[in-house]
Amino acid sequence: MDSTVVVVGSLNADLVFSADRMPAPGETVAGTGFAVHPGGKGANQAVAAARLGASVRLVGSVGDDAHGRLLLASATAAGVDVSSVRTVDGVPTGVAGITVDAEGENSIVIVPGANALLGRDEVAEAAAPPSAAFAGAAAVCLCLEVPQAAVLAAARAGRAAGAAVILNLSPYAGIPAELVACVDVLLVNAQEAGQLLGQDGLGAEPQDWELVRAGVAHLGFGPAIVTLGPRGGVVLGREGIAQIESLRVDAVDTTGAGDGFAGALAARLAAGDGLEDAARYACVAAALATMRHGAQPSYPDADEVRARLPREAGAGDGAAARSSCQ
Repeated sequence: MDSTVVVVGSLNADLVFSADRMPAPGETVAGTGFAVHPGGKGANQAVAAARLGASVRLVGSVGDDAHGRLLLASATAAGVDVSSVRTVDGVPTGVAGITVDAEGENSIVIVPGANALLGRDEVAEAAAPPSAAFAGAAAVCLCLEVPQAAVLAAARAGRAAGAAVILNLSPYAGIPAELVACVDVLLVNAQEAGQLLGQDGLGAEPQDWELVRAGVAHLGFGPAIVTLGPRGGVVLGREGIAQIESLRVDAVDTTGAGDGFAGALAARLAAGDGLEDAARYACVAAALATMRHGAQPSYPDADEVRARLPREAGAGDGAAARSSCQ
């Protein structure tokens, strides 16, 4: 096994509208800017991990159009192996319409396009020779912006390769028990964790986290991480709970920060870090990403992250234990 990260997920062109504030329902507001950036949770996570020095392979689908070419060029420039990204004729590349306000907060609408055509057979093709995309992988990073059949197939391929399977349960959806059984690390934000557990106001009080850990375990998951934006995150390990402080920065755009966290987490787990240390590193990487506009253009390199890591970083709580995936 090497330190390779395999990301299976979406590639979207981000159509970013800037405005002083978000429009209310039925309201039109004047914008302050517009840009097209490479995005999509899968592509973002792959680029974030590659910028941090990981060897990364990306599995996904794009259309044969300008947006698809933009996405492939961006990932390739970051050092991502895109040989397992299919180009599909007659179908547009996925797009995301993103509005960013003056505080850096965003709202997003996604049209999946070619991402919807990534299925079990396409993942199986990527896993088989000559591509053998999962061979030697140390971590497999997944999200739910592609069909669940593809996610489950990728999780199984990752488990068969002996990799740690990380599921970013975003955008939130219910998942089958067979996928839960394949997940080594669950990654959610507070809203997604609340949806998963049927709770509102998750994480408002410190004592909530033991209940969250118990709830996540009851659903069949092992270790989990809940990200809290500017408040950092919480690692719900098998042996205990660790709160991770966020780096204080002047945020200008939070688009893709969660994907930056996921990519950094995968990169550090693949490199052999324990879950707590990997989460601490990922918190710094995600915070630095909010200081620049766009998703992929904002991701830091390893030197930038190392320079801002807390000096007291510990050994963490060890690598995630493997689950049984049938």
